[in-house]
Amino acid sequence: MGGTHALTMGDRGRLVIPAEVRSDLNWEQGTRLILIQTGTGASLMSIDQARALIKAQIGDRDLVAELIAERHTEAQAELDKAAR
Repeated sequence: MGGTHALTMGDRGRLVIPAEVRSDLNWEQGTRLILIQTGTGASLMSIDQARALIKAQIGDRDLVAELIAERHTEAQAELDKAAR
């Protein structure tokens, strides 16, 4: 598994993903894919692979709770500033 594969862009931007890659990644007809464009290129993965990658990157963090706590801190700072 893994490797580099040369692809050629076809009509209307179509790509043919080699059978070996599709087999290795368990991509079948109808598999939903996501293309992530970055400043250095692009990555192609299934939606399920993208979810797993994001989960691995954030771990067990509760991003919503972190955002709410951050907003509360900012709001309290604004209240303290206005009270002066």
